[in-house]
Amino acid sequence: MIEVRGLAKSFGNTKALTGVDLVVEPGTVHGLLGPNGAGKTTLVRILATLLRPDSGSAFINGVDVVARPNKARELIGLAGQYAAVDELLTGRENLEMVGRLYGLSRKEARVRATDALERLTLTDAANRPVKTYSGGMRRRLDLGASLVGRPMVLILDEPTTGLDPRTRAQLWDFITELVREGTTVLLTTQYLEEADILADRIMVLDHGRVIAEGTADELKARQGGDVVDVKAEDPAMLSKIAEMLTGIAGTPQIDERSGRVLVPVGDRRGVDVLTTVALTMSDHDIALDDLAIHRPSLDDVFLALTGHGAADVETEDSDSELDGVDSTPQNRRARRRAAKSAGKAA
Repeated sequence: MIEVRGLAKSFGNTKALTGVDLVVEPGTVHGLLGPNGAGKTTLVRILATLLRPDSGSAFINGVDVVARPNKARELIGLAGQYAAVDELLTGRENLEMVGRLYGLSRKEARVRATDALERLTLTDAANRPVKTYSGGMRRRLDLGASLVGRPMVLILDEPTTGLDPRTRAQLWDFITELVREGTTVLLTTQYLEEADILADRIMVLDHGRVIAEGTADELKARQGGDVVDVKAEDPAMLSKIAEMLTGIAGTPQIDERSGRVLVPVGDRRGVDVLTTVALTMSDHDIALDDLAIHRPSLDDVFLALTGHGAADVETEDSDSELDGVDSTPQNRRARRRAAKSAGKAA
């Protein structure tokens, strides 16, 4: 459903993408992970026909997004990191306006808006101005707007950023339902739990290139079994602890944000590595807050691949053109004027 070949894009001297390849099968969720500035949003912008690549090609259901952007747009829905809804219109008016912009008749736009409102549990608030909505409600409405055209491919660029756990779980359920009905989803996220739960396959980007790809289980298997988790009382001791534990098992990884050192067990018995680590820390009088052993998580894999913990990943700055441009006051005002005009025409 999505096929990317050798995609490259630079901004001045900054290489946002370097020869990226990607294949997404129909009716699946493909997770896209990477640290800040990895190139995720640049890839999303190219697939959404909002940015032209320097080289390479990208296809949506066989349609070249560069050569035939109008046709490609008929196949996709896009929800970015921030809700792009008009707060002066009601929820229903927002969705009906988008339907009309898709070329739907007034009746069909109304039917699809009603369907989206019901599926996103926004029916009770449908006739209220969006300025009265909570952040989670706005995000759900924005997702509804991306679905009014009933796209074959739904591109979600960090759709649950900033949402409370309950609202995030509701969106997860909704995305799962869409995929069950045949929608293909490309999901960028900074929540590794989200990718672990939703994604059939995961691609990890770093500095504009693909550094790993596979299922969540395949990526975790690269850690080589269990992981010993060492949490120091003094974060300044992390480098020293990692040096002391080098050679015991796998290469220690430092997560400075959480004050932890992670040691992959590899082929050794987990209890043996745990015991060795405990004795080493005791011999050097290093105080610990916690010492545990657990199965590797996607967070552990992310840290090992990129050198960054999940907590270090924030909304992208270096390649966030998708939202950075739209979020300027001038563009917000222009978008609101266009929305009002379209709403009156509808």
